[in-house]
Amino acid sequence: MLRFLYGMLVFLPVVVVAELLHGDPVIIFITSSLAIIPLAKVLGDATENLAHHTGPRIGGLLNATLGNAAELIITIVALREGLVEVVKASITGSIIGNILLVLGFAILLGGLKNGTQKFSLRTASTNASMMTLAIIGLAVPAIFGPHVSSHGELSVIEMNAAVAIALVVGYALSIVFSLTAPVDQTMGTSEPGDEVLEESSKPPWSLRKSLLVLLLSVLAMAYLSEALVGSIEPLLKVSGMSELFVGIILIPIIGNAAEHAVAVQVAMKNKMELAIGVSMGSSMQVALFVAPLLVFISLLVGKPMTLAFNEVELAALGVSVVIASLISLDGESNWLEGALLLLVYAILAFGFFFV
Repeated sequence: MLRFLYGMLVFLPVVVVAELLHGDPVIIFITSSLAIIPLAKVLGDATENLAHHTGPRIGGLLNATLGNAAELIITIVALREGLVEVVKASITGSIIGNILLVLGFAILLGGLKNGTQKFSLRTASTNASMMTLAIIGLAVPAIFGPHVSSHGELSVIEMNAAVAIALVVGYALSIVFSLTAPVDQTMGTSEPGDEVLEESSKPPWSLRKSLLVLLLSVLAMAYLSEALVGSIEPLLKVSGMSELFVGIILIPIIGNAAEHAVAVQVAMKNKMELAIGVSMGSSMQVALFVAPLLVFISLLVGKPMTLAFNEVELAALGVSVVIASLISLDGESNWLEGALLLLVYAILAFGFFFV
């Protein structure tokens, strides 16, 4: 599987050639998407190996901070190009994708192979609480924004900045808790890198190799993101798809495909606690860290972005958090619950496609 995934890096030179020849934007979108998937895995591997040289606490912080690096790079490039609505849609899509699509596949396939799987009720409760905080933080700018705007644009920006800071504080507190609490009290948000490397007979990369691969993968990801974002508008004209659908469905799947595969893999190994940590932890990271960070980055690049999502996006986020919380309340999962999560994701995807 890994060999096939890394083999997809062959699309990287294909994108370079297509860009130099000013090729068909649709071809560039497809090939850059296929190249980003394995590159995100390489970036994740470099982060995990680097964590071995920094100790468990700093390593956990690195994994938490760079867990969505691929998607963050794509959205920063999109922001610079002025595709603010695509960026906001990708935030929504990443959150609901991790909660419904990734967790759904993990529970479905893990349940089919292992039967009923158990996980910590404390983990489920804490995850639900953190995601509720995230939804509140993302809903407030949309609800209060129209009332604040009457005092001028500066007030709207200030309100969004204040909400963004509060969300980052919540994210920081969750990291502190996960790094300091006893093992049975952690939130299940740890990344799977340590277990993967422990199970492997291969030693971790050297510090120099880890840093070099991390640097090169970030540079390559930035280039591919430029190509991907540059082909979005021509793709919309040719396909008839909306910015909302591309941002909510396509970009999150492209940026998180490697991480999605890891969650399913560990669930099939009967490690549902870890699978929930990967999927729910990624959603929390996007909502509490990536989204607020993009607010401040948007000000730096001169393309101000607020956290005021539209009612359709907020409804999708609310529904996703509610059903995921209900399914995890008993500390057990089975294949039917996974299928239900996937059906909810499919229903929402149909809705976004026709909006």
